Amino acid sequence: MTDTLTPVLTAHWDEPDSFRLAGYERTGGYQGLRKALAMPPDDVIAAVKNSVLRGRGGAGFPTGVKWSFIPQGDGKPHYLTVNADESEPGTCKDVPLMMATPHTLIEGAIITCYAIRAGHAFIYIRGEVLHVVRRLQLAVAEAYEAGYLGKNILGSGFDLDIVVHAGAGAYICGEETALLTSLEGYRGLPRNRPPFPAVEGLYASPTVINNVESISSVPSIMSDGWDWFAELGTEKSKGFGIFSLSGHVTHPGQYEAPLGITLRELLDLAGGIRAGHRLKFWTPGGSSTPLLTDAHLDVPLDFESVAAAGSMLGTRALQIFDETTCVVRATLRWTEFYQHESCGKCTPCREGAYWLVRAIERIEQGKGTEEDLETILDVGDNIIGRAFCALGDAVPVPFSSAVKYFRDEIIQHQKEGGCPFDPAATTLWADR
Repeated sequence: MTDTLTPVLTAHWDEPDSFRLAGYERTGGYQGLRKALAMPPDDVIAAVKNSVLRGRGGAGFPTGVKWSFIPQGDGKPHYLTVNADESEPGTCKDVPLMMATPHTLIEGAIITCYAIRAGHAFIYIRGEVLHVVRRLQLAVAEAYEAGYLGKNILGSGFDLDIVVHAGAGAYICGEETALLTSLEGYRGLPRNRPPFPAVEGLYASPTVINNVESISSVPSIMSDGWDWFAELGTEKSKGFGIFSLSGHVTHPGQYEAPLGITLRELLDLAGGIRAGHRLKFWTPGGSSTPLLTDAHLDVPLDFESVAAAGSMLGTRALQIFDETTCVVRATLRWTEFYQHESCGKCTPCREGAYWLVRAIERIEQGKGTEEDLETILDVGDNIIGRAFCALGDAVPVPFSSAVKYFRDEIIQHQKEGGCPFDPAATTLWADR
């Protein structure tokens, strides 16, 4: 089964000097940049368009198309902002990528800036992961010293400066406009759109915002060719991606494979569900994506197939839960997270999250009623589509999808006057 994997971004993670410039160059690093600098910027954009690389941060918007939205000849400075504020429960691919091979991200950022004619790039990273911040800062310093950053990069006449900016740990800053507001020094709150960032983003200038994995995928597209990348994956979801398996799985970790692989195949690679147990439910893309069950083991993990199954591919953060897990308790924890992280700018998210937590708590304690269940679904319907940003829309998703598949289990809490599950049974040491 290991031949199913396509290690590109993760190919050299186990090498002791993978994070240093010398180790990165030894494995072909910065060859993609050299090819890109020998091409007109518009040809670089065309190559990324032809590869059909779609955003790896959750939404799946075509990366090259996003780059092409930047107006040229407008007399304004252009910016690239890399969204490295990975913070949704379950998401854990960008941090190890930056930790193991930070130069992959830096090379991708340089190529992107050359294509969109940007002279400044900002990597907005979570302040809590200080070890990763320091590793990125070291890699940026190495890139400056080697002539990959600064003035006249590799004699091309192209100038670029990169700033590593540590955020203050707000989940809302993973939303692109809130990220820009925070980067400008204000409280991280989402903005009205339009205008969109491509027209009026950072400092009211045209800005591209991409996820870490999206930008890190660019160097291999330039060095190996867009046609190589487009041959992988499915018809509409091209290329490879990092699938993060966590939870009740024998060997949790990062599995890089073509889009379209199934959870069944990934579980085979990961040693299956922990011994003696069976799959109950899972998330295909982090806690903001609707739950799926064991009936969806063979759904191709690409954008279209997962959407057809009623969920979203998102960040490919596959959280795996076996039959010992109370779906009410699990979704309550996620909803508590969203309540805590709500920026408070809009009423549906601020108030809706608060009341959802209170109602789900009653159900989890066995004090809820059928009326509470209907209230929760109604509150959720009044949040989705009315919140100021997409993060608000995610608030009711975990529990409402749980109702879809586990309504009887939820009602059982009321009948038994409490949770019928033993929380200790879900722990990793329960069977030892």
